[in-house]
Amino acid sequence: MREMPLNPNVIDTAPADDILTPYDQEHAITYLRMLDADAEGADWREVTEIVLHIDPEREPIRARQAYETHLARAKWMSNCGYKLLLKRGWPVPH
Repeated sequence: MREMPLNPNVIDTAPADDILTPYDQEHAITYLRMLDADAEGADWREVTEIVLHIDPEREPIRARQAYETHLARAKWMSNCGYKLLLKRGWPVPH
């Protein structure tokens, strides 16, 4: 079983498909961190900087888009995607 990266780089827009993607599997911990921050009421700018590694001062549009799409994906994963993850399992190394 492959280890999940703890702090992978993110893309500007998280997937929005109704399928589990390799990106979702790689970013499962990112999604959990996003959900925790949301539950704690953390400021989106702080979350963007700490979790997504995007400076909201330098790149406000990119930061906000990444934050919103990754949080939406994290919520999808917690409601639907996790079922697909359990069925499919983690990817095995090549």
